[in-house]
Amino acid sequence: MQVGISFGVLDYSRSLRHWINDGLMTLFSFVISLELKRELVLGELRNLRTAALPFAGALGGMVVPVSLYILLMAGEPGSHGWGTVMATDTAFVIGCLALFGDRIPPALRLFLLSRAIFDDVGAILVVAVGFGDALNWAALALGRLGLVAVAGAARLGIRSIPVFFLMGGVVWLCFDASGIHATIAGVILGLMTPTRVWVSDSHLRAILGRVLAYPAGELWSGDTEDRSDLRQAGRAVRESLSPLERLEVMLHPWVGFAVMPIFAFANAGVPITGDDLGQTVSLAIAAGLFLGKPVGVLGFNWPAVTLRLADRGPSLTWPFLAVGAFLTGTGFTMSLFIAGLAYSPALLDAAKLGILAGSVLSAVVGLVLLVWLTARRRAP
Repeated sequence: MQVGISFGVLDYSRSLRHWINDGLMTLFSFVISLELKRELVLGELRNLRTAALPFAGALGGMVVPVSLYILLMAGEPGSHGWGTVMATDTAFVIGCLALFGDRIPPALRLFLLSRAIFDDVGAILVVAVGFGDALNWAALALGRLGLVAVAGAARLGIRSIPVFFLMGGVVWLCFDASGIHATIAGVILGLMTPTRVWVSDSHLRAILGRVLAYPAGELWSGDTEDRSDLRQAGRAVRESLSPLERLEVMLHPWVGFAVMPIFAFANAGVPITGDDLGQTVSLAIAAGLFLGKPVGVLGFNWPAVTLRLADRGPSLTWPFLAVGAFLTGTGFTMSLFIAGLAYSPALLDAAKLGILAGSVLSAVVGLVLLVWLTARRRAP
């Protein structure tokens, strides 16, 4: 179903599936980009050797599954769909870990979350470069001009989030018309989001101290100095978080509870038949996710730690890292996203079955091993 705006000879309409897969999923890529920048600038990954461990795992978790897929699909139709086995579904991995509470080390959560963010960004970049259309250089130039305007507005001190959302929407429209897959706009805008707070801690304390110094009572009515100070305190509290953190907190529920379910509803449906499950593309995708992911993660992490390029930390033992590596094969969201772009209708159902089979196998084996490992760890 076509949805859009027409005005005379001007027509901007896309299918409903396009608005979901390219429009709503841009919010997903934007939040993933925010999470990556927060971890690199403000979080645990500020340390280069700490960041190197999930980065090496993400690199191996992309290279080995893709190589295995290409090997199995040599000469077969659909061999260009290798991007399907690249990404890990962050939400499913974190959901699996949440079942175990404090029985697993926090370092494992950080590793899997950071690794999933790295390879989600990698998958989005593959989508942007590999699955675009013929380039429209005028639209691309306008998109770049829009990015310059966003950076200029931030440099001038403009603080209104609705203004930046409006500018980001214009950038998205330009990228969508340019031939580059529009989800890359979310990645770029996320990485451009400032991490510096607008109100320092000392300034916030001074403003709140002035408000708390007022005597108790109903002093906040009318156009008074008291009420002005209270309004200023409200703005200061809001802006004591960086724009990046505010946007992440604001958008995370929308992406988790609206964007992702709508995307799954629009894309995950598939008739289950034995013929599709036995196709080469199904087996190649399932093998890439279930076998290629853990082999790649461990195969790249082991030399990185051995050569002291990455820091594993004392709480993240090799058994936990190995079990976590199996969970990285749950590739639901981005795998379905790339499959919808890469495969013809004749192969798409088989590809979806391969994604579902590989993801379920990875999740089940990972959860069973985690149950065994945590039970063994707690045993007297």
